[in-house]
Amino acid sequence: MYMAFSHLFKFVIGLGLAFVATAPAFGQEFYKGKTIVFIVGTAPGGGFDAYSRMIARHFGKYIPGNPSTIVQNMPGAGTLIAANHMYNKAEPDGLTVGLFSGSMIFKHVLGDQGVMFDGRKFNWMGTPAPERHACVLTEKSGIKTLEEWSTSKRPSKLGSLGPGNATSAFPHLLRATLGLPISVIEGFKGTSDIRLSAESGEIDGACWGWDSIKATWAKAIDSGFVRPVIQTTLAPHPDLQAVPVAIQHVKTKEGQDLLRFAAQAYGPSAIAYSVPPGMAKERLLILQKGFMETMKDSDFLAEAKKAKLVISPIDGPTIAKTVADLYTVEPRLLDRFREITQVTPGR
Repeated sequence: MYMAFSHLFKFVIGLGLAFVATAPAFGQEFYKGKTIVFIVGTAPGGGFDAYSRMIARHFGKYIPGNPSTIVQNMPGAGTLIAANHMYNKAEPDGLTVGLFSGSMIFKHVLGDQGVMFDGRKFNWMGTPAPERHACVLTEKSGIKTLEEWSTSKRPSKLGSLGPGNATSAFPHLLRATLGLPISVIEGFKGTSDIRLSAESGEIDGACWGWDSIKATWAKAIDSGFVRPVIQTTLAPHPDLQAVPVAIQHVKTKEGQDLLRFAAQAYGPSAIAYSVPPGMAKERLLILQKGFMETMKDSDFLAEAKKAKLVISPIDGPTIAKTVADLYTVEPRLLDRFREITQVTPGR
């Protein structure tokens, strides 16, 4: 019996090694001559679009068979249209990669009925960097400091991609926890549209990832036309050591808990690349490995540096755990978050 078990054990081990050895060959056979499509849930010209086009230019060489890549923009509803598409319509064949705001996952946690997916069932390739959010105001707003903002008689108009999105949630939270006079203007299709509206004076600014802001709005930042006024991170961004951090100015425990929760909800998975549920494990592993290899590519890193895009990658399995953890939040805190951010299960 021992000899029989020994032979069976060797057979199983050998089969496993054979699978590992032949997985790239299977990948090469499948991906050769194919095209991988990157679906981006925002309009061209924003940070999501910039990251995706740069990644797409290098990604194919780290996938067996060296497939070509293209980027398609699918803006709308704060990237919810793209998220629903990835879950319900995209084939789980390894040829479609999606980028929608991680806040769409959070909308599902909040019970938003417009969300037609379960975030826990997506597969994840990884993220090039977590988002570290800040709120910026233009020179036309007349506000340069947090103190000036706190005492302003006029609510600052902040652009938003839609309810539940970080561009909406953080302004609502700052109004509730710090009493800042803020009016949230929803309906923008991307941060590029927000920038144009701010430059024309229609709105005063917005809140989104500072690394994206400084890359896509560099001239306005350098000239002083756009100024960071407050951060919604848990600690100061290395670039913004002198800019106030909201959680350090909030006096109530509930307020601090809400901002801490939001930073986790909108940070690590904010720019995470996903693939549809049901994908074969070997193809998912190929895509995850290819993504992380792309993050180390010297040409890619040089291009990112030139574009002022931060690269601090997190792998797919870690993103999957972060997403799963969002579904375990304390109900009381979740209810309060819904109330403040005006996201209800029926919306």
